[in-house]
Amino acid sequence: MPHTRASLPTRRGLLAMGGAIGIGAALTACGGGDKKSGSSDGATGTAGSGPWSFKDDRGKTAETKALPKNIVAFTGTAAALHDYGVEVKGVFGPTKTKDGKADVQAGGLDIGKVEIIGNTYGEFSVEKYAALQPDLLITDMWQKDVLWYVPDNSKDKILQLAPSVALWAADQSMPAALQRRADLAKSLGADLNAKQVTDAKAAFEKASARLRAAAKANPGIRVLLGSASPDLFYVSEAKRSCDTRYFQELGVHFVTPKVDSQGFFESLSWENVGKYPADVILMDNRTGTLQPGDLGNKPTWGQLPAVKAGQVFPRLTEPIYSYARVAPIVDALAGAIEGAKKAA
Repeated sequence: MPHTRASLPTRRGLLAMGGAIGIGAALTACGGGDKKSGSSDGATGTAGSGPWSFKDDRGKTAETKALPKNIVAFTGTAAALHDYGVEVKGVFGPTKTKDGKADVQAGGLDIGKVEIIGNTYGEFSVEKYAALQPDLLITDMWQKDVLWYVPDNSKDKILQLAPSVALWAADQSMPAALQRRADLAKSLGADLNAKQVTDAKAAFEKASARLRAAAKANPGIRVLLGSASPDLFYVSEAKRSCDTRYFQELGVHFVTPKVDSQGFFESLSWENVGKYPADVILMDNRTGTLQPGDLGNKPTWGQLPAVKAGQVFPRLTEPIYSYARVAPIVDALAGAIEGAKKAA
């Protein structure tokens, strides 16, 4: 559920399909088991010397003769690795806004110290990538074997230059997604026992407990995952994205749209934006989507119960899967549920 509108299940689709809630910080979170994530990290090799390998979520094993140093990754994944102390040489995906600031998906990355291979969907400079002499390419996967932000028209050339790792960003719970990024970071030399990591995980677990309690105490609150464009309003299916699937497991009640054949979202005309009554709306805050402040010319938007009640919150649709990034988001959602009133 990315933030660009283009191919795949349609960039727009994945855009709308709804991912992590960004009420207040970037995301990265959760632990827990899932059918797509085993207890083993699937990696061999150490931060010292010798060969390195990692089995990704496609079931493919990336191998290098030594620990990868020149890593190029999708921006959000690079941001997650950064939170574990693993740095990359280059990134692709939403990294820099038009005013030169870091995109919300860049998390804590110093965008002035990484080579930006591409900043928008479909943009990926093979020349810049090759010049970095990459040891490893890392990205997300929203559909089986489809590499997020790696253009189809240059994919073959790109994949010839270095081994690749793809990790699920959909169809599993957030704990599994978090664990897989942690597994990868560990294989690349991260210390998962470092205080900042263990503190972040503890904060995540505390926030999760708070959200579970909030959902139990306020069970009638209906939450809608929305994303806006000039012509359409997209309502996402919570169970497809790792973060919102987890929030469902904790007891949050999401609106269930009538999704299209790809199964991620339903697109509504602005005349029909009130199709699904909701008490709280979580709005996609990615660069390129319309935000609540942009919707003053949409009369139907202003009539929505959640809007009238002031219960509209931002959501980061593509989470940064590190505990440090997700914990504040889970905590903010808990606060929103605790304070929410029935509006619809």
